[in-house]
Amino acid sequence: MSTPAAPNDDRSGDGGKPQRGIQSLDSTGQLLAALVAAGRPLPLRDLAQAAGMAPAKAFPHLVSLQKTGLLSRDAAGNFLCGPLSLELGLIALQRLSPTREAEPEIIELAGATGLSVAMAVLGPLGPTVVRLEESARPQHVSLRVGTVLSLVNTAIGRTMAAYLPENVLAGLLARDDLRMAGAAPAEVLGDDGKLASDYAGRLARVRSEQVDNALSRPVPGIDTLAAPVFDHTGSLALVVAVMGSTGSFDSGTQGATAELVRQAAHRLSWRFGAMPAPA
Repeated sequence: MSTPAAPNDDRSGDGGKPQRGIQSLDSTGQLLAALVAAGRPLPLRDLAQAAGMAPAKAFPHLVSLQKTGLLSRDAAGNFLCGPLSLELGLIALQRLSPTREAEPEIIELAGATGLSVAMAVLGPLGPTVVRLEESARPQHVSLRVGTVLSLVNTAIGRTMAAYLPENVLAGLLARDDLRMAGAAPAEVLGDDGKLASDYAGRLARVRSEQVDNALSRPVPGIDTLAAPVFDHTGSLALVVAVMGSTGSFDSGTQGATAELVRQAAHRLSWRFGAMPAPA
């Protein structure tokens, strides 16, 4: 999964006024960010190059990071996360509430797109809407918090289905006809329990593009774009989606709106500890 670099925010909490930091620590932070972006241990030369500095400048920072336990070195001399980094990460993950942490991103995405934004998780009955930020423009979306969506006929449901284990998905599909816009099991499951080729192909495309769309489904005249959010284990945490009137926005999976949804999902994935794919 491709994930953007960590956000760099030097604003204070009162009015957004920039605060002056310590320049040497800013350089240290660049080295840490470069190591995170790489997603693997790096030798001095590669790490310095990724951080945009000379090895001679980077080395004293790396020595200090080793002394504090933020970094360590393996037998080959490569730099990697140290015990203090792991402890800090575990503390952050223990305090993390995905639905709470996603709230600001949901609101920002609604403002950036002018569309309604939904967040869904896998509940006991299937993909369940747990947050809905309404658009400022009137539109009949027909979704409410608590709505359980089809895994077959909705973008949110298919995006979730694309990352479920096969046995879990098969069990959920057997009851899809009970969900909003649900499909009969025979439409997507063969007698051997395998997915119909069209449906399997659609899920593969979702995994490839990390976004899915639904045009005038399940609500006629309303289009949807949905993207997956992952946690620190690489598992699906939730799905974010934008919804709006057909023709009022670019609802293609390669359009500008789809990219905004993808980037919002990537930022949330980074916040939840999902590692970026190695360069």
